[in-house]
Amino acid sequence: MTTVQPTTAAAAATPSVGAKTAQNMNEAQDRFLTLLVSQMKNQDPLNPMDNAQVTTQMAQISTVTGIGQLNDTIAGFLGKLTGMESLQGASLAGRQVLVSGNAIDLAGGAAAGGYELIGPADSVTVSVMDGAGRKIYQDNRGAQSSGVHSFAWNGLTTTGEKAADGRYTFKIEASSTGAAVPATTLAYGRVNGVTPASSGLQLDLGPLGVRAYSDVKQVQ
Repeated sequence: MTTVQPTTAAAAATPSVGAKTAQNMNEAQDRFLTLLVSQMKNQDPLNPMDNAQVTTQMAQISTVTGIGQLNDTIAGFLGKLTGMESLQGASLAGRQVLVSGNAIDLAGGAAAGGYELIGPADSVTVSVMDGAGRKIYQDNRGAQSSGVHSFAWNGLTTTGEKAADGRYTFKIEASSTGAAVPATTLAYGRVNGVTPASSGLQLDLGPLGVRAYSDVKQVQ
């Protein structure tokens, strides 16, 4: 009867990177102890090795071993984080995300944008401008807390006219007790694709360009 070896046994036959590293560290410890014993055997009886020196040497080899084990642990942890980030990035495909930008697209009488306030504000105003930079719409949103916020625009101008579909820009003005509150405009972009890179995941947001996964402020 033919016996099939379990997969785990086959995997065990091939040392992992961590196992090889541990083996190298053990060999280094063995070499160190061998040299230390040789030094002690051949030391000058009239000038023996200082106990403090021996202790220091042993502490050094222990530190090196500990650093090696720590590096292995960190490498494994980073590998898992990269895998988790890739899964999260893949789930963003086709979804709308908020990133820095001041563009707002009007389509079918509907548009949306966002902003991030560094601190709370007692007055926040959203202004929409046309291609010539003229203000055509303004929304006084009152008091707002710090953090990320979104807003919607129905395409009507301040005079009640219907704006044509297309791309517009907007700005945010925020203040608290008369002092300006720093605010960042955020634009919605559709995730067309996700690409892994050495610096992290990169998101293709079409007209908004390629942005880092870490730049995403909100997902819808």
